[in-house]
Amino acid sequence: MTLATAADPRTAPWRSGRLAALLLCLALGACAGPGDFGRPRPDVFSQLVAPQVGFWSATFRGEAASHFRMTDDEEQLRDRAWRFIMPGHERSIFQGRVSDLAHSRILPVQLQSSAVSDYFNALTSGSYASQVSRYSRLAEDANADRLLIGPFRANAMRVVSADRVRMRTAEASPHVAPSQIDPAHARVVENEGLILWVCERVGFRLESYRYALANLVVEMPSREAIRAERAIMALEAEAGPLCKLPLIGVFGDGAVEGAKPPVVYKG
Repeated sequence: MTLATAADPRTAPWRSGRLAALLLCLALGACAGPGDFGRPRPDVFSQLVAPQVGFWSATFRGEAASHFRMTDDEEQLRDRAWRFIMPGHERSIFQGRVSDLAHSRILPVQLQSSAVSDYFNALTSGSYASQVSRYSRLAEDANADRLLIGPFRANAMRVVSADRVRMRTAEASPHVAPSQIDPAHARVVENEGLILWVCERVGFRLESYRYALANLVVEMPSREAIRAERAIMALEAEAGPLCKLPLIGVFGDGAVEGAKPPVVYKG
């Protein structure tokens, strides 16, 4: 597996278009109004423009990209992944726009922020009645993530199982045209890359929550820290099985565990 980097010379011509793509997203209001799984409501940009531009962009960067139509489970996997790929706090506006464009593959994954201080900065940037509100928000965010990991994991297992059938059929059936093999493999790479990406971002969220809790305790100690710490510990316990899913192994050893972030859709 080869991971693209922000310094890759092959992406140099694309750099000038990143800002334009970001401004396009903002201009079209691609992030307006919540829909299913917390994602923005479907609109022309998200339903028609973003998928096609994302396909072209990923192909331009040399990443695996399949033209196959998605199954219901594959669509749902991407919807559920959005929650974990986005920043943990809605006040991280710029990071949110970048992550949304990375989710649609218009921008490369590496442009996402990897600063664990982002969540703490957003958490403490607004006005609150007391420090209790900040601790409560931290606990609520960790608990909300925990409740969504199980459904995502079940969804991911269905997708992986279907991909195993897909590849066995593609390799063994005489009725499958050779032209179908590469798009089939590319879709498997896309699916497993997304699962690995979510695993990495859940780990990033955990580190961000721990950073926020430690700094909240230093700045404004409170008994509410106990509740927040328990929520973070519960999230960590739930995240463990997600990062041990048995994958097909298009990125290496066939398991999420041990993957090195950041993961991109590249074969």
